Amino acid sequence: MTKFRLRTKFLLSLLAVSSSLTFATLWLVHRSVRVQLKKEIAEDLQNSVIVFRDFQRQREITLTRSAELLANLPSLKALMTSRDAATIQDASGEIGRLAPSDVFVLANPVGKVLAIQTTVPGITRSAAEELLKTSLKADQPSFWWYGAGHLYQVFLQPVYFGPAKNDNLLGVLCIGHEISEGLAMELSRIASSQVAFFYGSTLIVSTLQPEQQSGLARLSPNPSDLSGPIPKGFRLGEEEFLATTVELAPSIPPFVRLSVLKSYDKSAAFLDSLNRVLLGLGLLAVVAGSGMVFLISDTFTKPLANLVSGVRALETGDFAYPLAIRSGDEVAEVAAAFERMRINLQRSQQELLAAERLATIGRVAGSISHDLRHPLTAVVANSEFLCERDLDTQQREELYREIRAAVDQMTDLVDSLLEFSQVRESLRRVFGPIEATLERAVHTVRARPEFRGLNISVLREGRCETWFDQKKVERVLANLLVNACEAVSPESGRIDVNLREGKDGVEIRIMDNGPGVAEAIRGRLFQPFTSYGKQNGIGLGLTISQKIIQDHGGEVCLESTEVGRTVFKLTLPILISGDGVQPA
Repeated sequence: MTKFRLRTKFLLSLLAVSSSLTFATLWLVHRSVRVQLKKEIAEDLQNSVIVFRDFQRQREITLTRSAELLANLPSLKALMTSRDAATIQDASGEIGRLAPSDVFVLANPVGKVLAIQTTVPGITRSAAEELLKTSLKADQPSFWWYGAGHLYQVFLQPVYFGPAKNDNLLGVLCIGHEISEGLAMELSRIASSQVAFFYGSTLIVSTLQPEQQSGLARLSPNPSDLSGPIPKGFRLGEEEFLATTVELAPSIPPFVRLSVLKSYDKSAAFLDSLNRVLLGLGLLAVVAGSGMVFLISDTFTKPLANLVSGVRALETGDFAYPLAIRSGDEVAEVAAAFERMRINLQRSQQELLAAERLATIGRVAGSISHDLRHPLTAVVANSEFLCERDLDTQQREELYREIRAAVDQMTDLVDSLLEFSQVRESLRRVFGPIEATLERAVHTVRARPEFRGLNISVLREGRCETWFDQKKVERVLANLLVNACEAVSPESGRIDVNLREGKDGVEIRIMDNGPGVAEAIRGRLFQPFTSYGKQNGIGLGLTISQKIIQDHGGEVCLESTEVGRTVFKLTLPILISGDGVQPA
């Protein structure tokens, strides 16, 4: 049992330590990887922004050159000199196809649109005219036009008659490309990220899934919430993203912004597999360690179990239990010390038992010699008186009765010693009322001259009949009555005896109005040779009484004691046969 408990403690300790270390390591690795992963994603997003700016710069250069080339075409200049909108609209198609674009606009110097060519119905003539008039008020290389849900990056180029230095302005050429899904997909592939274009708070195009696009549009009405050098984290549906936003047209509101997004969940997919690997390794370490501890623990627990077995054997009194000491460690030293202690205890016990035997023999011999001296003295003295020749018959009979009383007293003492020495004597049970036996005991006590003036009363409740040894029970009752009579005052002493047929048996209570049992002997009242304040007696009366009642299957106890009231209680079981069978 001890070995199992120790092994269990070892295993539980190992499991606790291994599990704690495993989970702590897993948590630290998981946290470190997450931090590192977010740092790498942030760097990737910054690199994606740099890549996009390079891509945008090359695209702007290309579109600007295309616009310059078209503006310097003689055919375009000749067309613009006509000032006829219909003619210019018809001829603009041929010119617009020279530099493929999504929107191509020709306008007079004040911004009135003379021709417009678009690949999609995104910007009407009137909308283009308003956007162009607004753009002419600003001095910048490119502009962002928005109409009917479409966003265009437009470049303006003046068309001069003759050299530009002559400042003979014929009109304005506008060429632009739409921010379309194709462009977004190309940017996403170049940047290895998801992209989204915003016009103000309106999402124009994105490479995200449709449900993620709606979530992104609802997430932040102001995309500037996602801007900044440090990427922001948020969830779109069941997926977590990190995003950064740059402004493409910071000077003219509403602002055009590009958000570059990277899925954290997809990037961290390997982290789950790493966690599973670490968890598997941790469990393998716990199982392997538990097996090793289970095997190694026998080295520690077996000597301890042997030592515990020796302690338990010593507890039961077995001083010969073998203790095997096969090692030289601390446990072996403890076992050797225990072996020496056990030998010393055995020696001390033997010496104590021998001393106790001698003390018991001396105490018994002293008590017997003390109690026998008085009757023997009476026998010797009265025998000498009987030798006198001048004694009459009455005097001789009186001396004879005194000798007989002394002999009876010595016989009772011997019987008490025999009763105490016998383990158990067979009872001679007869069925009858206990009251009759009690009356005989009371009569015996009253016959003693010193007790004749005491008041002894008997009260019975119920039939109080059972199987019992009348002679032995009479002796018990006489012992208790004598003790009560000796405890009370000869002038005012009173003893009440109450017989009652109870649920558990016949209860006999003997009450006296003496000073009570001395506190010094209450705890050992029924132990042999216990006596207090008596000139005669060897202290076996209550011990023998308890033995007789216990042989009957009953019990005797001191129920209560105080000044003026002491109660001894006897209980005899109610039997229906002499062999001790109780009623149902």
